[in-house]
Amino acid sequence: QVELVESGGGSVQAGGSLTLSCVVSGATVSRVSMAWFRQAPGKDREGVAGIDADGRPSYTEYVRGRFTISRDGAKNTLYLQMNSLKPEDTAAYYCAADFASTTVSHPFPQYSSTWYSENVYWGEGTQVTVSS
Repeated sequence: QVELVESGGGSVQAGGSLTLSCVVSGATVSRVSMAWFRQAPGKDREGVAGIDADGRPSYTEYVRGRFTISRDGAKNTLYLQMNSLKPEDTAAYYCAADFASTTVSHPFPQYSSTWYSENVYWGEGTQVTVSS
């Protein structure tokens, strides 16, 4: 059974940094597409960043230059380094793994139906709160 577990969320002041982790068990994710999404209260879940099977990152316009997505294949773990955090980054952050894909779109789309197919597994999320 595939399981994704996020951690690393918390409360920070604007301008601060956090690093999120997503540990995957039950399957190897070193050669599949993975991504981070977020959902703020009252809003739809939106894309943040993705990484393809070759390790190439892709970002949405609103996080490019501030966030860095990476993967450690040996640890089966996906990361999201978040710097220069803004209050509008406040949301629950989710990781996802698409076991039927090795590519991601460039730039990473804000909304994409492909990440809601039966081949995609999701974690339960970790909360990030940024205060002004």
